[in-house]
Amino acid sequence: MAAKKNEQHPLRIEGYGSAGEGVARLEGQAVFVKGALAGEVCQVQLLKVGKSAAWGRVTQVLTPVPGRQSPDCPRYPRCGGCQLRHMTYAEELRFKRQKVQDALQRIGGWTGRVEKIHGAEAPDRYRNKIQFPVADGPRVGFFRARSHEVIDAEDCLLQPLAATRLREAFKLWMERYQVPAYDERVHGGLIRHFYVRVNRRGQSLCAVIANGTDLPHQEELVQALRRAEPDLAGVVLSVNQEKTNVILGKTHRCLWGRDYLEDTLCGLTFRLSVPSFYQVNREQAEVLYGRALAFAGLTGRETVLDLYCGIGTITLVMARQAKRAIGAEVIPAAVEDAKANAARNEVTNAEFLCADAAQAAQTLADRGLRPDVICVDPPRKGLAPAVIDAIVQMAPQRLVYVSCDPATLARDVKRMEEQGYVLQRAEAVDLFPRTAHVETVVLLSKGEIDSKKVRVEFSLEDMDMSGFQNDATYGQIKERVLEQTGLKVSSLYIAQIKQKYGIIERENYNKPKSENARQPKCPPEKEAAITEALKYFGMI
Repeated sequence: MAAKKNEQHPLRIEGYGSAGEGVARLEGQAVFVKGALAGEVCQVQLLKVGKSAAWGRVTQVLTPVPGRQSPDCPRYPRCGGCQLRHMTYAEELRFKRQKVQDALQRIGGWTGRVEKIHGAEAPDRYRNKIQFPVADGPRVGFFRARSHEVIDAEDCLLQPLAATRLREAFKLWMERYQVPAYDERVHGGLIRHFYVRVNRRGQSLCAVIANGTDLPHQEELVQALRRAEPDLAGVVLSVNQEKTNVILGKTHRCLWGRDYLEDTLCGLTFRLSVPSFYQVNREQAEVLYGRALAFAGLTGRETVLDLYCGIGTITLVMARQAKRAIGAEVIPAAVEDAKANAARNEVTNAEFLCADAAQAAQTLADRGLRPDVICVDPPRKGLAPAVIDAIVQMAPQRLVYVSCDPATLARDVKRMEEQGYVLQRAEAVDLFPRTAHVETVVLLSKGEIDSKKVRVEFSLEDMDMSGFQNDATYGQIKERVLEQTGLKVSSLYIAQIKQKYGIIERENYNKPKSENARQPKCPPEKEAAITEALKYFGMI
């Protein structure tokens, strides 16, 4: 009988999906269950049933696991900011490491292992930038999950307490002077978002994003914010009068104080304006950039190219251990910020180009320069094919890829492999605790030989494979295939594929009992799945 919407079933949760939802199986079909943890048995109500998968919610946890905890936020899970507050932090890190591992294996075809995940010492209060959407009421808070409905939030466990105080003062100002909120349905009203950025010293910068060029009772707002936060450095008006979901406007005007903050990262000082890109978790960003620097393997003799350099954070970190560092960025304002940051930190071996990857490649070629190491930190969509072509044209020995999306990273790793680059190392860094997002840093190399790893070509016909026969049982292989692909495979099919790779079974195991019997042949999709499992267990 096919499963139907609103039915309830007791299901064992076998693993996790990419968003942290539990994954179970019902009559051979994958069921994605929000709020369920791997290893649990849950009573699940089906909310949607498709042809290849179903989606459900937990109505009762029948058998909990130690990784479950009571959510510590009263708005969870209504608010869309966090997805994992029902998990202990240890369980969250286990999920995120596996998320990266699965993407690199399934999409990228990688047979290695993610070496580790670097967890945060402080999983709460880590965000240094907060953007509060505003709605009629006024409501100043966060969007409900998968909607544009604003949930009024007095506090958030991800944000610093300075942001909590400034948000309260801003809301009271709107209430007292009846300042209208923006309504995207009719493109009317005034206040769209309220923005707070906080540096390491505890200083704050505020911005009001408005559907207009002026604010009513502007002086009263400035005074209210200054009373709420004595370390306030400035208040900025960002004008956004376009029909768009983009938060910030294109023009910014300082209403009081200064329109920037300075912050320190990896021992360097950076000036941050309202639109400047900057990692929201400063402490974990230092870990991430430290791992990228380690993967680059710099000795002081290399030329490094940093694509998508933004305001120059990674470029300047690399420059301290390279002969020369070049940053490329298509946004002119970011390039100017990067140049100013280099001067501010007295870094003289770094330069910046206002160019995309292909343009940067041509500029360097015209100068007769080829980078030894390229570092990329692209947006979530990953690298465009033209960027990969440009990287291949420049032919660096090492490519350090920093990614905020394991799926697009894995796709690009596979594309780079087709161009002769091999994925050598991968680590995950948790920049966004309590959410389903995770950062990854990987090293790809071309034409290098690891002193501890030598590749040897040989014929399977000349090699005794008997020592590999017991690496994994048939049951383990079946379980791996089912977990990764949802396919059920027989022992006969496994034996056929093992024989194909020279793993000889005991006498007559792979042969039919009758000489005239017809033996079914393993289908291609199951052959691919069994092959992946054999690689996973190190049998081929």
